[in-house]
Amino acid sequence: MNIRHFSFNPYQTNCFVAWEEEGTCIVVDPSFRSGAESDRFMAALEQLGTRPAAVLLTHGHADHICGVGELQEKFGCPVHMSSADIPVCEITLPGFTQPDKGFSTTDIRDGETITAAGLGFKVITTPGHTPGSVCYLNEKYGVMFTGDTLFAGSIGRTDLPMGEYDDLIRSIMDKLMGLDGDTDILPGHGGRSSIGWERTHNPFLEPFNEKEEEYNPE
Repeated sequence: MNIRHFSFNPYQTNCFVAWEEEGTCIVVDPSFRSGAESDRFMAALEQLGTRPAAVLLTHGHADHICGVGELQEKFGCPVHMSSADIPVCEITLPGFTQPDKGFSTTDIRDGETITAAGLGFKVITTPGHTPGSVCYLNEKYGVMFTGDTLFAGSIGRTDLPMGEYDDLIRSIMDKLMGLDGDTDILPGHGGRSSIGWERTHNPFLEPFNEKEEEYNPE
């Protein structure tokens, strides 16, 4: 699986394009805003020779959904998001202009596999950062998009409306920490990591840290 990483908007929110063969791709959290960011993203798609077959949203915060409406209007692609996060799309983030939702979504369920552009992603519901936060796991390649649930060395914030710390910790421990330690995680902000590294070193999970596991991010 090929993955192209972008970082957009004042929150430096990660956006990922993933594909196996030229022609179609999936886009995770299109975080670009209109103008220069949109132009850069669309030019990258053209350069890659690909068009979105589906959009996967890890949750509904404004900094993760900026470009969804434009993508859906231009390409007609389905947008997958938990219906529990529809109200989250209306939450205003500090210092961030709220985007017009302007797109339709397809609800997702825990454990289902979304297949698009020849790639399959298992939906893992991880409420806490938001009620409808999810992670997307590609079991074939051992890659998971974690949104704002789990970061490299940190966890998602829960001080925004509808956030719940206890739910977040349960989600991480019950749904993510039991995965293969070699599973790469690509979060909504910051750099990549692995499940093994996080369950050994993540300071926010210290009561649950296990013995040290080796991980080479290169």
